[in-house]
Amino acid sequence: MYADFYNLKAFPFQLTPDPRFFFGSTVHNRAVAHLTFGLEQGEGFIVITGDVGAGKTTLVGYLLSDLDPDLYISGKIVTTHLEGDDMLRMVTSAFGLQTEAVDKASLLRRLESFLEEVDRSGKRILLVVDEAQNLSVHALEELRMLSNIQFEDRTPLQLFLLGQPQFREIMATPDLEQLKQRVIVSHHLGPLSLQETRAYIEHRLTMAGWQHDPTFTDDAFKAIYGHSGGIPRRINVLCSRLLLYGFLEEAHELNGEIVDRVADEYARETAGTGTSNGARPAEPELPEHHSGQPIERDDREYLLQRIAELDRQVKQHEAIIRKSLQIAVNYLETGTNR
Repeated sequence: MYADFYNLKAFPFQLTPDPRFFFGSTVHNRAVAHLTFGLEQGEGFIVITGDVGAGKTTLVGYLLSDLDPDLYISGKIVTTHLEGDDMLRMVTSAFGLQTEAVDKASLLRRLESFLEEVDRSGKRILLVVDEAQNLSVHALEELRMLSNIQFEDRTPLQLFLLGQPQFREIMATPDLEQLKQRVIVSHHLGPLSLQETRAYIEHRLTMAGWQHDPTFTDDAFKAIYGHSGGIPRRINVLCSRLLLYGFLEEAHELNGEIVDRVADEYARETAGTGTSNGARPAEPELPEHHSGQPIERDDREYLLQRIAELDRQVKQHEAIIRKSLQIAVNYLETGTNR
């Protein structure tokens, strides 16, 4: 769709973290320096916090992608609400070890054997635990116990804990005092500035083959910053929709007014759904209505609003399909005339 229209080689604002698109802002470069220092210590915990979409996962992914695979083995866990025994099973599974029909003692022996084998090979082991704010105290204590495993004077396992801002409050509780003493580095990832937001957008576009089509006016960048607060994922969501809008309207210049229009449309779509940062909004429940009873006025108004919204979405999808077919036809006709 818009990638072909603007002659881009890739979609520049995908939500899936991709280390290739890492942007070294002042905020992120400072975080990389903290992470690198923590890695050099070779033990304990490295804690990174930040708002949803601040770039924590992308940051750590970038760092890990730059490590020598002959020297490091890494595993990753994205947590839900794990308890202690579940955590041990997840850690074991993260390194590709068998976990089915195995009790906790066997799991621990299997994991220790793996750690010892890797340690003898001269490699280090890194475990990334994402969404750490969802972990129970018991699960965090299990991780602390794993970090205590040593062979001679070496600690083979080092852990990254990535969490939302409330994880700092969790770490400050008295129950986690021993774990807190094992933290080598703790860093909070803040938002981008206005200037960095502009540089971030231009960087991602350039990585996708952007040749300054479309152009962005100065007030477009200001509007994007205003609506996103400098949070990378929010920037990605807004810019992706902005390029889609430009594609549908055949626009080659995007200004602040267009940004406001696209942002307002997205806000209306997600209002009251409890979703943000690009998550697909849940369909709202229809008002309960019993057969044979007249529809109340409030219900009628709701249904009319819902029908109008669905009609708008259908028309938008139709426009996308028509535009895509037009591009395909033009491409085929061009190829035939060569």
